[in-house]
Amino acid sequence: MKKYTYSAKQSDNAGKWYVIDAEGLVLGRLATRVASHLRGKHNPLYTPSVDMGDNVIVVNADKVVLTGRKMEQKCYYHHSGYIGGLKTVPIKDLMKKKPEDVVRFAVRGMLPKNRLGRKLFKKLKVYTGDTHPHEAQQPEVLTIQ
Repeated sequence: MKKYTYSAKQSDNAGKWYVIDAEGLVLGRLATRVASHLRGKHNPLYTPSVDMGDNVIVVNADKVVLTGRKMEQKCYYHHSGYIGGLKTVPIKDLMKKKPEDVVRFAVRGMLPKNRLGRKLFKKLKVYTGDTHPHEAQQPEVLTIQ
């Protein structure tokens, strides 16, 4: 008798929608749960090389909390490609201008750095207010302690 290991396919994924209220949540803990749901690790059919994740909507991204002295000390860096082109943006300034980018950067760093990770990242929707334009998808509320 031969035994085979079942490997899930893309068609096996139902693709649910979840909405998470980020008000009062710690940024890192929020990002790990979001990345886990985008990746599909909560699913019993999880396969590392297949997109088995769900779509995640994060609302109230401007009300996320940072622990310790990260609000004063943490910076994001990017390079223009030219000599001396290192750009530094403190998280304090980014929270004032684009708070949804803070959540996006945290989640993106926890996803794979390949074409699957880029595909998964497109399933994340982040909004600063209480409302979102995805009511037609009937998202389920996902609570994080």
